[in-house]
Amino acid sequence: MNRLAVLRSPALVSALAEEIRRTATRPWTIMEVCGGQTHAIARYGLEELLPDGLELVHGPGCPVCVTSAATVDRAARLAALPGVVLATFGDMVRVPGSEGDLFLARARGAAVRVVASPLDAVRMAAEDPSQTVVFFGVGFETTAPAVALAVRQAAELGLSNFAVLVALVRVPPALEAILSGPGNRVRAFLAAGHVCTVMGLEEYAPIAARHRVPIVATGFEPVDILAGVLAALRQLEAGEARVENAYARAVGQRGNAAARSLVLEVFEPCDRDWRGIGLLRGGGFRLRGPYRAFDAEERFDLPAEAPRESGECIAGLVLQGIKKPHECPAFGVRCTPDRPLGAPMVSNEGACAAYYRYGRTHV
Repeated sequence: MNRLAVLRSPALVSALAEEIRRTATRPWTIMEVCGGQTHAIARYGLEELLPDGLELVHGPGCPVCVTSAATVDRAARLAALPGVVLATFGDMVRVPGSEGDLFLARARGAAVRVVASPLDAVRMAAEDPSQTVVFFGVGFETTAPAVALAVRQAAELGLSNFAVLVALVRVPPALEAILSGPGNRVRAFLAAGHVCTVMGLEEYAPIAARHRVPIVATGFEPVDILAGVLAALRQLEAGEARVENAYARAVGQRGNAAARSLVLEVFEPCDRDWRGIGLLRGGGFRLRGPYRAFDAEERFDLPAEAPRESGECIAGLVLQGIKKPHECPAFGVRCTPDRPLGAPMVSNEGACAAYYRYGRTHV
């Protein structure tokens, strides 16, 4: 049996679910941070295997979803400038801003190109010096090394026609914000395994200690997720609160040393506005020192305008684990992947998209 088959084994899933039922003696709320985990939970119906009182809520682990409307607006304005091409990942094209999305901006004549990698944007700039290529740098710590590599490569090539609209965000400040929120119900976290693969586990220990919450690094397959739930549950039942690694095949204590070093060479932490959550201290990355020359916001004089959000969308409550997608009156009716009111309905890692795709309307 190959590894993927093991991680999706019905026998192992049933055994873990039974052990979870035996272990749980009281109600608990556990948040899975990553949108990839949310999609796996919805796809395999994992919540339905849990005992009454043990609830999984969905966190802000979707960088597309937490990119502010103001940032999307800036991207659209950049793409509309003469001689500028905006390069972006495909899942950003349908994310709503104040006046539509990048797909609509392209229909109106803006130069928006979908790329698979930040290095594709560097190549575009190198091949055509007559245009300025701006890469829309959206992502968590997982994406930051690739964006950092692109910036460093552009610097080495001396590409003055390359820039980055930086919208990178950091996960630990978001966990702090959720735990400090007045409506918080979260008693433990399943940390995003891919983020921990890059950055390691060290940043989470102070959060676990300060807020008395278990934080368990977890993978993305059914066995991974239920093993993470069980590890968090055992800590909760024992009154413990520490960082635990349930994804040891990919995550080390210090993460990926080369990737971390590259990120910290090119970027430094900064405050960042998270859509639906607000301004988070240290919640993002910005270009550091000599690399600031590639900052699109500094290079282009863009007017600051107050963004407009849908008054009906409850994405902020969903991203904080306060509400589930199906609790939104617009879900599946006035908000669909074809006509989204908020980013979680169109992102590949959005909780609303997961519920819509897999027909989860009541869990």
